[in-house]
Amino acid sequence: MYPQELANLIKQSATTLGFDLVRISSAERFQSDEEIALDRLQRGLLDGLPWYTESRVRRGTSPEELLPGAKSIISLGVSYLPNERPEAVAYSGPHGRVAAYAWGEDYHGVLKRRMKALVEDVSAKLGHAVNSRWYVDDGPMLDRAVAQRAGTGWFGKNTNILTSQFGSWVFLAQVITDLELEVDPPLKKTCGSCTRCLTACPTDAFVSPYELDNTRCISYLTIEHRGPIPHELRPLMQDWVFGCDICQDVCPVNLKVSSTREPAFGKTDSASLDLVWILEMSEEQFRERFRHSPIKRAKRVGLQRNACVALGNIGDRSTIPALARALNEGEALVRGHAAWALGHIGGVDARGALASALRAESDADVISEIRLALDAIVPNTG
Repeated sequence: MYPQELANLIKQSATTLGFDLVRISSAERFQSDEEIALDRLQRGLLDGLPWYTESRVRRGTSPEELLPGAKSIISLGVSYLPNERPEAVAYSGPHGRVAAYAWGEDYHGVLKRRMKALVEDVSAKLGHAVNSRWYVDDGPMLDRAVAQRAGTGWFGKNTNILTSQFGSWVFLAQVITDLELEVDPPLKKTCGSCTRCLTACPTDAFVSPYELDNTRCISYLTIEHRGPIPHELRPLMQDWVFGCDICQDVCPVNLKVSSTREPAFGKTDSASLDLVWILEMSEEQFRERFRHSPIKRAKRVGLQRNACVALGNIGDRSTIPALARALNEGEALVRGHAAWALGHIGGVDARGALASALRAESDADVISEIRLALDAIVPNTG
């Protein structure tokens, strides 16, 4: 079968299996992308991701190393944007926002099952097993580099891949194969002079167009970061508790896009989380509630830390009792951020909770947080 016929067969199969986007690139080394990634790694823009190493970058830009005999890469995309966004829903009590990609089921399992089915279908039609390796975003493959080369989309200034039909609301996946396939050309599109995403970021995470300082990104801070959130960034994080969509929400390309066809991603169950419930949930409750959700990646303690920051920024004094309980009962990381939240909310009740906790606290870092929080509260305010 000719490369063009093979490519058409794969595209038809992928579309039938529910992929919204399917394009093909060569499996040549991603030399320029490797150089860019290594430069950013050396400049510290990817600090906080211990698994993102130089050796990982070199492997991820060399398809031949991942699959000996690699000739082509199938670039795939699935939209995850629900038909209706839940901004207008009235919640009782303070809630924290969640990035749209985590509203539904965990995409890793959904996409991997679908990629496996794609390879099996193509193998059956060809009458022999197709050598392949597939990735979502948990392998070394540079998924955005593949998507750009294949013409699945183009790089936005916020470092996301933008697609014509679905904007940046897409999960990217790749199948490396030893099949000789007709490749698709890159798109001749750019963001032009638009800089809305860069100026909208509350933490100034963008060093320049197309460059993100990972350590200042709300998504990194609420998901990957395991320690205390830097004090100067906490007030800027608003009410985000898992991920952030600000740079996507303001993007003009994302304003009029098609919604997802995938029921697993069309849910809005986790679009907003009850912050007091998050603060008080047990490990068992966390696992049960988020076992099929990407939110489990933040872990219970991380999510509770994030809830403290969100509650401090919201400033609802009715949550002081819940924060006071967290200040006395939670893990040290949560206690420290509960102290910050109480200091940020202020008032007599918050001061009393902090002073009481200080007398019983033994952790040096938490003691420091409590003292800073007490200093932040203006005396004799109610």
